[in-house]
Amino acid sequence: MNDFSDMLRPDAVLTGMVAANKKAVLHHVATLAADIVEGDAKTIADRLIAREKLGSTGFGGGVAIPHAKLDGLTQVTAVFARLAQPIDFQAVDDLPVDLVFMLLSPTDAGAVHLKALARISRRLRDKLFLDKLRGAGSTDALYALFTADAVRDAA
Repeated sequence: MNDFSDMLRPDAVLTGMVAANKKAVLHHVATLAADIVEGDAKTIADRLIAREKLGSTGFGGGVAIPHAKLDGLTQVTAVFARLAQPIDFQAVDDLPVDLVFMLLSPTDAGAVHLKALARISRRLRDKLFLDKLRGAGSTDALYALFTADAVRDAA
C-alpha cells in the first residue's frame, strides 16, 4: 500500500524547508506536528532528539525517518519535509539528507508503529519515487505522490 493518507495530512507537507542542522530540522517538524496533534512542540522535539541519540534515523539515499512515541496520541501521525539544502544527518551512508518523513505514534502502538515505519521505509527506498519527490513543484504535488493510491481508488 503506497497511500499514506491515513497518517499524512496535506498541511503536514513542507517544501523548501531551511535548516542549518539535524536539531533544527527536528525542531521544525516537531513544531508543525504539535499544531496537527495539538501537542507540545518541545516535548515532541525532545522525544525525536532522544531517539536520534540511540542512532541516526538517516537511513541512506538522502532520506531520514525520525520517529518517536508520544503520550496522548490516538493515531499515527506524520510530517514530510523536503529541505531547501541537504544537511548532515549522520546517515548510515554518510550522505546528506534532503527528505525527512517524521513519524509520531501513540505510546502503546508497538506493532502499529513498526508497521508504519516499515511502510514508509519500503516506499522511501524506491529511487524512482525519491526522484519524483525531489522534482515535485509544490506541496500539493508532494502530497499527491504520497496519496497516489487514494487518488486512483477515488477515480
